[in-house]
Amino acid sequence: MTDSVLTEIDHVAIAVRDLEAAVAYYRDTYGVDVDHREVVESDGVEEALLKVADSYVQLLTPVRDDSPVAKYIEKRGEGIHHVAYRVKSCADALARVKAAGHKVIDEEPRPGSRGTTVAFVHPKTAFGTLIELVEE
Repeated sequence: MTDSVLTEIDHVAIAVRDLEAAVAYYRDTYGVDVDHREVVESDGVEEALLKVADSYVQLLTPVRDDSPVAKYIEKRGEGIHHVAYRVKSCADALARVKAAGHKVIDEEPRPGSRGTTVAFVHPKTAFGTLIELVEE
């Protein structure tokens, strides 16, 4: 068995059309408040992070029509967009994915929200799941 580069689940991202309604749903139904909120211009989204134990539910809504999340919602509707795993080193984890011959979206790690470093693995080589690698 090899050493895991995944240390824990960072977040599960849910694409939504109405961020305020989604935030209200989680607050009113589950008693979970927003821990962090940010517009990520490079990805064309606004996010609201809801802390659940040591992980987050990330609610994402597009802030422009050409963003990947806008395209996702248009094609598939609202719902789970991706799963993000924490890693010690995003660069090392990404190199491992590429060395194994898997397709990636980000060839190099890049800045993410909350001051993190991130990279995405393509769902075509990850059993239909978009995976985000997150280094805090």
